[in-house]
Amino acid sequence: MSRYTDTTRRLFPGFALAALVAMAAQFLSEHYGAPAMLMAILLGIALAFLSEEPRSAPGIAFSSRTLLRIGVALLGVRISTGMVQELGLGLFALIIGGVFATIGASLAVALATGRDRLFAFLSGGAVAICGASAAMAISSVLPKRDEGERDLIFTVVSVTMLSTLAMIAYPILAAMLGFDARQTGVFLGGTIHDVAQVVGAGYSVSEETGDLATLVKLIRVTMLAPIVLGAALVMRRGAPEGGKRPPLVPGFVLGFLALAALNSLHLLPGWAIEAASAISRWALLTAIAAVGMKTSLRQLLDVGGRAIALLTAQTAFLALFLGLGVALIG
Repeated sequence: MSRYTDTTRRLFPGFALAALVAMAAQFLSEHYGAPAMLMAILLGIALAFLSEEPRSAPGIAFSSRTLLRIGVALLGVRISTGMVQELGLGLFALIIGGVFATIGASLAVALATGRDRLFAFLSGGAVAICGASAAMAISSVLPKRDEGERDLIFTVVSVTMLSTLAMIAYPILAAMLGFDARQTGVFLGGTIHDVAQVVGAGYSVSEETGDLATLVKLIRVTMLAPIVLGAALVMRRGAPEGGKRPPLVPGFVLGFLALAALNSLHLLPGWAIEAASAISRWALLTAIAAVGMKTSLRQLLDVGGRAIALLTAQTAFLALFLGLGVALIG
């Protein structure tokens, strides 16, 4: 019992700060019409110094990861197989194609320019699939080398920053391109790197767009399993000796899919759906605030310009691929 009490005491300060930022964002949304998700991450970035404080750092980290997973998993109660069917085979193929095309283009550029193919695969997979989570999973199956940890840290920092910028810019870009709610959801879910920022961008547009963007994003996340497994087989090496291998399919994705299946079978009562939706909304808003509090603009100054250019090009390629595809398929 004392262990749980100690854990609660350790996590509470940071969690309380993230929750307070989330409440402030909700207040701004209700009184001034500003998107709550966008306000949460912008307010969080302004308070990024709090993530460096020993007392608040553990709770902020907990909120940005565990609360995010809980919130996304609970979103499954709002998803059904009807949405997948509505997506259509063409858009489904486009999403999967975007993953493979981005990784393939990254490796092709590395081969043509003599760059590090392992870094190209690591960064390309992070951009194409699910940001930091994909980077950590892919890194675990790459050959052990001196630059491995540095490349992983750089990739995690960079995709987080690019994903944050995309969360703000892509909804505006989608509106400029004349995309409707459905097209915008597919575009946002198919291009933004991290789940948190996909959720923030999608629900800042509309509830329909947010639901569809989350669904599309989770389709990309499930591609982590075949990509990582394929890489492990090709390289004939697994995770570093003694290291803990991450799951091929994250548990929160399985939770999302399980709840979506129950909802599709009409096994969830209305009150449970409403309660889970409300908890999910606040968990995600708090997680978004915590993600902002962990984002430091100064960190980009510590990494190489060429590597940043590569990740930026990969991000732009994926956006162009999905943008053209969405415009053509409709």
